[in-house]
Amino acid sequence: MLALGSGGGAGRPAVNGLALPASGVFAIGYVHSIYRAPSAEVFTADGRRFTMRAVVSASGGVLDYYALEGERRRLPGGGWLLVLAEPAAYDELRLLATPIGRRTLLAGGRCLPLHPARGAREVRVTVRLAAAGRGGSCPPPYNQSLFLNAAYSPTEASATSITDIQKPHAWPSPG
Repeated sequence: MLALGSGGGAGRPAVNGLALPASGVFAIGYVHSIYRAPSAEVFTADGRRFTMRAVVSASGGVLDYYALEGERRRLPGGGWLLVLAEPAAYDELRLLATPIGRRTLLAGGRCLPLHPARGAREVRVTVRLAAAGRGGSCPPPYNQSLFLNAAYSPTEASATSITDIQKPHAWPSPG
């Protein structure tokens, strides 16, 4: 098993070494295996725990696939957002990553691929303090604004406008 999380120590909050923005918002991007659509699960971090708050996708079918209750919104540019009625919290999330799904962490406009070049590997997603940030520029499809601007306000779900989702500003601390 590959553990990409950073060990303890001084630094700033990071998901698998990818520095988190002050809002604590990050996403796990992937290409959905059935719909072949770029998609992402949107999370907020609070300490070492993180909570899945929403799903964003280029396909409404991906949101149906999740079969979760929540508020569905159409985004400018044709994307879809599902804000979960019951967010799910984690200390750690284990995933299977392959080159087909291209699972990639997205935070603060930077990306960290989790998938191998060939085959499959299990990865653990964790939030820890990291001294130096990892990741780099985001390759397609994650360089699209649908993913780079994916953000969620955990305390203002019903009041968050489409403009806020696409162009986040002064997000409250997760909690």
